[in-house]
Amino acid sequence: MVNQLREIVGLVGGVLGQDVIGTYLHGSSVLGGLRPAGDVDVLVVSRRRVDERDRRTLLDGLLRISGDRNRARPVELAVVVRSEVRPWRYPPTGDFLYGEWLRAAYEAGEVPRPEPMPDPALLNHHDADRRPPAHRPRPAQVLAPVPRADLVRASVAGIPGLLDDLRSDTRNVLLTFARIRSTLATGRIMPKDTAADWALAQLPPEHRAALRQARQLYLDCPYAEESWSDALRARVGPHVDHVLAEIDRPRTRTPVGSRAAVSAAGVDTDGGPPAPAEPADSP
Repeated sequence: MVNQLREIVGLVGGVLGQDVIGTYLHGSSVLGGLRPAGDVDVLVVSRRRVDERDRRTLLDGLLRISGDRNRARPVELAVVVRSEVRPWRYPPTGDFLYGEWLRAAYEAGEVPRPEPMPDPALLNHHDADRRPPAHRPRPAQVLAPVPRADLVRASVAGIPGLLDDLRSDTRNVLLTFARIRSTLATGRIMPKDTAADWALAQLPPEHRAALRQARQLYLDCPYAEESWSDALRARVGPHVDHVLAEIDRPRTRTPVGSRAAVSAAGVDTDGGPPAPAEPADSP
């Protein structure tokens, strides 16, 4: 990973030059160590927005150094302009976001554009503060503190998209739901396996099997080798229904999910076999 990280930092520096304020490694590589299918997560803070030529240069470079076809780890790289995060406002606008799960769209001609960036893993910069990959100011010197209320908002903002991905990326969706529950309860963003351990201790026995499987796959298994038995897949829908109910329980708000929402995602909630799973298309 070290050589790949050098390539990323070099690519960003070559495009943005002196406008790079900070380049920070964050996520699982800092929190708990990279797993077999883990991304290299990098947050870049810039003085200026990325212009059209620079967007294409960044994209072309990342397509060459990210993902299995390049015999490398998938890269998730976000560029945010400092004025979007200091002073703080929610949600900040991310100026550029690359993710390997969008490779097909990039290769079809799509270029990353500015968009809201409520991802709590990016907003919560304390993990990145432990180990910046380049000799740059520490995140706390660059990024404004994120209020806990906004960390909660960011945590639940992605739930509709998670439900959309439940069939195609079951492992990561279940682990992310576990992380949402642990973040709401503790105010901390945990490594996925640690969040799963925390959540398993809260779950009734009948809802543990699917999350245990997701945790084990995360720890040991590349995506190409992932498998779910019909019996385990039949437990996914009831598990998610229970988790959504628990997420909603302490909150006075419109429910973020329901049995109907999970069923609409193509996952059976009555214990029968679900529809065949589609290939995973996102990390």
